[in-house]
Amino acid sequence: MDIDKLNEEMDSVDDQLLKLFEQRMELAQEIGRQKRELSLLVADSEHERKTLYRLCEKARPELAGYVKVLFSSLFEISRSHQKAQSHYDSAVKKLLDAAAGQKHEAFPLRATVACQGVEGAYSQAACDKLFSPADITYFNSFEGVFQAVDSSLCRFGVVPLENSSAGSVNEVYDLMNRYRFYIVRSIKLPITHTLLAAPGAKIDDIKEVFSHEQAIRQCSRFLKSWNGVKITECANTAIAAKQAASSGRTDAAVISSRDCAELYGLQALSFNIQNTDNNYTRFICISKKPEIYPGSHKTSLMLALEHKPGSLYSVLAKFYTHGINMNKLESRPISGQNFEFMFYFDIDTPVISDELKQVLAELEQETDMFDYLGTYQEF
Repeated sequence: MDIDKLNEEMDSVDDQLLKLFEQRMELAQEIGRQKRELSLLVADSEHERKTLYRLCEKARPELAGYVKVLFSSLFEISRSHQKAQSHYDSAVKKLLDAAAGQKHEAFPLRATVACQGVEGAYSQAACDKLFSPADITYFNSFEGVFQAVDSSLCRFGVVPLENSSAGSVNEVYDLMNRYRFYIVRSIKLPITHTLLAAPGAKIDDIKEVFSHEQAIRQCSRFLKSWNGVKITECANTAIAAKQAASSGRTDAAVISSRDCAELYGLQALSFNIQNTDNNYTRFICISKKPEIYPGSHKTSLMLALEHKPGSLYSVLAKFYTHGINMNKLESRPISGQNFEFMFYFDIDTPVISDELKQVLAELEQETDMFDYLGTYQEF
């Protein structure tokens, strides 16, 4: 049989599958209606497990794995269809509708903003890109930024979330799990690192280098080529520069921004020492209340999933089924819980999307813990 004839037969089979799929979805809808009348849960894991076992037993051995994937997906689609017919209250739907309905004509040009570090910090540079200008209050720690926003001391806070070469800022991810806040904007800032020291210092005399652990990781190749030099972590690159200026040490250097040389009277010993020229840090701007501005296209979520096979697959299947593009997935262990993880998602879809609202409402009901972190524009 030639390929054209095989394709015709495949098309015929697909047409039959489509009719059976429509019939199955009609049955799922009727089952969902009856479950609502009887106040029963939509999900029936026991029935699904027994059905999977029965079908895999019936299937040819070499196809059993594919049968499991196929029908697991069908179960997920059926549950989603049943829930789409429901009119249950959803806190996240109400929050999205209320936030989107507020009259936010444009992101504010001026605001009170919390940043970690001191003048010259990369967070300050990100803040200057987001606002024109900002009234910045500096804090010694990232937690201080979250606390300032939580207490309404500052309307916004700006913190680094991840770097293109050094990865995630783990401390910030952990704080995101502990504080109630919303992301209202984000920006990717190109980062170039400079080796700075007190006037008169020579690079051959440097015995110790100070900087933030992220900057140290971003300059690891430069530091590895420098044998015998002690590496000391600091709370912030700009704080390291400020302390170096006041110490007067000519045997110590800092990794910081070029701006800090002028700010704190230091000299540059080496420029562009980061591992790659394509070095970007993503900063998020957070607020206490959800604020959705025109042009918002990215949504962030945090979920704690049940510790069992298929939990993450079920979430990813929802995104796929509704045509929602996921562009980031990060996992972090939950403090105090063995082998339990929090998952961070970035998805790309307009806030007005009914598909997004439906998926979020389902996740809110089905997951152990669900946090909607905001819908915003990224630059």
